[in-house]
Amino acid sequence: MSKDDVLRPPEEGVYVYGLFLEGAGWDKRNQKLIESKPKVLFEAMPIILIDAVQTDGKKQDNSKSYGCPIYKKPSRTDRNIIAQVELRTTAPPDTWTVRGVALLCDVK
Repeated sequence: MSKDDVLRPPEEGVYVYGLFLEGAGWDKRNQKLIESKPKVLFEAMPIILIDAVQTDGKKQDNSKSYGCPIYKKPSRTDRNIIAQVELRTTAPPDTWTVRGVALLCDVK
């Protein structure tokens, strides 16, 4: 969904727009992480719905998703991290961890 498709706020959570994906590409049709295109460092993400999830403390099977960190700036320090979102993937999540895939609010 693009920025122009949003007509009203979600019932629960918040829409986030303006994030950039570093280290991977995004398949808009299937809504999942893919290999990045050659010579493309950052890819603009579509709108993301972020909402809270209550867990029961048990480990979940995260083999189909990657816990992607969101940083304020490209310098990845504990002072710049905002949150973590789960992004769908068909590759093992460790693939994206090794590549350092992250979402950035600012690419300057």
